[in-house]
Amino acid sequence: MATNRRSGLDQPKQRGRRVRPAIDSDRFGALSERVARRIGSWGFIAWMTVAIILWVLWNTLAPENLRPDPFPFIFLTLMLSLQASYAAPLILLAQNRQADRDRVQYADDRLRTERLIADTEYLAREIAALRSALGEVTTRDYVRGELRDLFEDLQEWERKRDKKRERKLEAED
Repeated sequence: MATNRRSGLDQPKQRGRRVRPAIDSDRFGALSERVARRIGSWGFIAWMTVAIILWVLWNTLAPENLRPDPFPFIFLTLMLSLQASYAAPLILLAQNRQADRDRVQYADDRLRTERLIADTEYLAREIAALRSALGEVTTRDYVRGELRDLFEDLQEWERKRDKKRERKLEAED
């Protein structure tokens, strides 16, 4: 009797259900960065200061029956502790994500710098090769100087030849 179910021997066994919910770490990290950016702003500090001052003023100056948190301000302390207990890990998560991005950026910068150094060394070698090759090539000024010297030598030779002819003609006369 054939069954429609496959035995699944070629497939890994599925594990049981997870008790913990699946958390998208990128989404949670982005949320933690937004929260850390807000908590770390001067605006948040100003509004938090105003809220605390209003809370303290209300709980000290309001009539006794309208004060939800009398003098030791236990509820305020609890709320500030709760806020700090969530803010600190969120700020650390944001810093860790930034450190990871910085590490990737530094690695990319290091590779780019290595390529630039290699390119610079290659260009320096090429320039040195061109300079040494140009040392063996005659320049325009060198050729002009040599032609000028040859022209002067030729003029000197013609002067000497002309003087010899004149002497020979004088000797014949």
